[in-house]
Amino acid sequence: MTSLPAPTTMNSAHTLPPHTACPDPQLHIFLLTQNLARPGESASWHALTGGVSSDIWRVDLPGRTLCVKRALAKLKVAANWEAPVSRNAYEWAWMQFASWHCPDNVPHPLAHDPQAGLFAMSFLEPARHPVWKQQLMEGQVDQDTAAQVGRLLGRLHAASADDSEIAAAFDTGDNFHALRLQPYLLATAQRHPTLAPRLLLLVQRTAGIRAALVHGDVSPKNILAGPAGPVLLDAECAWYGDPAFDLAFCLNHLLLKCLVRPDCTAALVASFKALTEAYFEHADWEPRASLEKRAAELLPALLLARVDGKSPVEYLTQDHQRDLVRGLAIPLLRHPVEHLAQVACAWQAAVAPLHC
Repeated sequence: MTSLPAPTTMNSAHTLPPHTACPDPQLHIFLLTQNLARPGESASWHALTGGVSSDIWRVDLPGRTLCVKRALAKLKVAANWEAPVSRNAYEWAWMQFASWHCPDNVPHPLAHDPQAGLFAMSFLEPARHPVWKQQLMEGQVDQDTAAQVGRLLGRLHAASADDSEIAAAFDTGDNFHALRLQPYLLATAQRHPTLAPRLLLLVQRTAGIRAALVHGDVSPKNILAGPAGPVLLDAECAWYGDPAFDLAFCLNHLLLKCLVRPDCTAALVASFKALTEAYFEHADWEPRASLEKRAAELLPALLLARVDGKSPVEYLTQDHQRDLVRGLAIPLLRHPVEHLAQVACAWQAAVAPLHC
């Protein structure tokens, strides 16, 4: 159990209409048993949006605010996508790891109930912690923010590299397969049978590497631009595996944003390169060439997955946008490159006509 926390400040996702009462008695019991609330105290619960895999609430208590998160067995997407709720415990464990090494870059973990699949963390005020995705979509593309994200990711990977205890604690290959490899790469292989051998090879290789603690969802929607640097959220996919996945997963989103902000293409590609170089300042557990090659080969697969996998990005609404992604990603899957900059340059050339 934890002691009653001081006023806290997490997730800056948009708030839905408030609940005047607790939406589930189990949640109220959680607060009481973890000493996060006193008996008889009033609590105002507000559902937060922004994710598909969990229910998240902001909880206002007298003089303090916190955030409570519970994993869902069936994700809120159009396709049938189920995942083990045990991921809630691994997200909690990842937060503890990250708060030890980079305390300014993760919400403060407060309490966890593994049987109920719940944990509580600090709530970060939206005014001081804007969502990086929102900034990018609005054309606020800051290369320094991208570099800070790359640096943070590299530091966390380096802190966990070749650590047998962390590897044992995050032996979560089944979770990672259910949350990432199956819905992204294998689902895409079903849509593109001629690419299936290549995608299956990427799945097998990624699943077989155990080098560092992978977050698994390093996306701008899960990154807040905080006053002390980026804050990383939503580590439900945490897995001790191939860090190249995290790097490729994040860079993928910077490229895709060019399709909705073609006016920011140059800045987004520059941010792509800034994040990459900052990451490799800390990625010292293996030669850059091997790690970068794996990321460069994963990146086109992830690009294609965001239009033809189980979790397509919501902002690519036009056929010509999705066709552009396919037109770039498929040749790069058939003829892989070794450097991330090669993918970025090919992408920049492909989206150049959007400026016209």
